[in-house]
Amino acid sequence: MVAALAVVQALVVLSLRWVDPPTTAFMSANPDGAIQQSVPVEHVSRNFLAAVIAHEDSALPYRSGAFDWSVLWSRAYAHLTGGEDPSGSTIPQQMAKNLFLNQELSAGRKAVEAGLAMELAALIDDRRMLELYVNYAQFGPTIYGVCAAGWYYFDSPPQELSAAEAVQLVGLLPSPGHVQRAPGGGMDFQVDDGLGWLSRSHVINAQNRVPRHLDRLGFQPVEDAGVEGLASDQEPSDDDCTSPPEEIAALIAAEGTA
Repeated sequence: MVAALAVVQALVVLSLRWVDPPTTAFMSANPDGAIQQSVPVEHVSRNFLAAVIAHEDSALPYRSGAFDWSVLWSRAYAHLTGGEDPSGSTIPQQMAKNLFLNQELSAGRKAVEAGLAMELAALIDDRRMLELYVNYAQFGPTIYGVCAAGWYYFDSPPQELSAAEAVQLVGLLPSPGHVQRAPGGGMDFQVDDGLGWLSRSHVINAQNRVPRHLDRLGFQPVEDAGVEGLASDQEPSDDDCTSPPEEIAALIAAEGTA
């Protein structure tokens, strides 16, 4: 039975090389629902892809495997001793958590996450890993993926996100639950739960750090991850998110922030 489960799990992970999952564990667990629409990574602004790599996992195109073992041990030691996390989860680790697990911070959950991340990194190349990440990362209380996020906050398809907009979006990744669309577009941190300051502080931190990485490295890390050319070079397609998802248009209308 254990062997059969392992085979099934490997096949599920392998299928992610080609199949966009209809939902994730994190999306399914959201009591307020989830709005998400996948878009091919080639149709995503290189500003955004470069900002994601700089902010979340600068070693993604250059690392062999899901993480560096020495970094993992230092993070585990910090967790077990009550210290501050010295780095953060890599994109494969975050994908393992978002797709299959929950937000529990126990050592057991972290160990399962590490194992799944290793499997993901072994079976999925960097280009596809980046594609999955930008399509399923959370950018608001019910907003998942760059397609929904670009239209919700900036009335913009993902291929047209500017560097400034990209930096704001990646700044939401550590704390995406305390923000809403501002009237006319943009981000409003005056939310009912009173924790907007938390999301705002992460956005400000990204604005202070990420632009210098973009200035220094440009789109080279994106190319090294396997995404070639520019979004503007791509031929139009049925799934390029050049129109806002219907659920996003309905949400903006319901909020009265058009």
